[in-house]
Amino acid sequence: MSEETWTPSKKKSLLDPRTKLLLIFVEAVLVLATTGGERLFWFRIVFAVLPFLLLLSAKRYKICIIGLAVLCTIFLLEYTVFPYAHGLSASMLVLVITIINRFLPAYLTGVYVIRTTKVSEFKAAMEKLHMPDVLTIPMCVMFRFFPTIREENEAIRAAMKMRGIRFGGGKVGKMLEYRIVPMITCAAKIGEELSAAALTRGLGKYKKRTNICHIGFGWADIVIFLLVAATVLYWILGVFA
Repeated sequence: MSEETWTPSKKKSLLDPRTKLLLIFVEAVLVLATTGGERLFWFRIVFAVLPFLLLLSAKRYKICIIGLAVLCTIFLLEYTVFPYAHGLSASMLVLVITIINRFLPAYLTGVYVIRTTKVSEFKAAMEKLHMPDVLTIPMCVMFRFFPTIREENEAIRAAMKMRGIRFGGGKVGKMLEYRIVPMITCAAKIGEELSAAALTRGLGKYKKRTNICHIGFGWADIVIFLLVAATVLYWILGVFA
């Protein structure tokens, strides 16, 4: 076999998998859980905007545009409709605005991580963090589970469209049946197949595996780490001030 075959592949993603895991944790704690209150408001804004920039850097324009459209709609509702709402409608608007404002950045971060991280890169990152295989292998399976489920969902949608089953025309019950039942069956089957594939590739062996994929920290990782460090330091100074 030639030497070119064993040359490590070039790093394609802007961020290292370890930085992506840190970013998911920060998004969950800072944006989703609103840790720090009003003191970390501007840091929260920065981390809420960051997923959109990462999606643009990964050329995931469609999901980025959809996310921006949803966020702009929520801001429009918050500043134009909500001040004039009363009673139940006001309560419903508060619930929708709060959920989307908190969940959307974390969701987009998860989409970015899943769509830009290969399983081999993630496994190599977990090995460098000395994480046990009991935790790493299920997470590796999950990295392939969601994209595969998405592909199956598109196939089911196309099959329903060919048969003329869609909302309206008194076929709502059939649509729910023909979507939910196949998805449940596919989810169970895909989980078993991905687990078997992971074990077949030797992910369950206790011996240390070799890995030729290239991971490492770059300038973007340093920027993220400095931003997280600044956020934590500013929060600690506020707690003990």
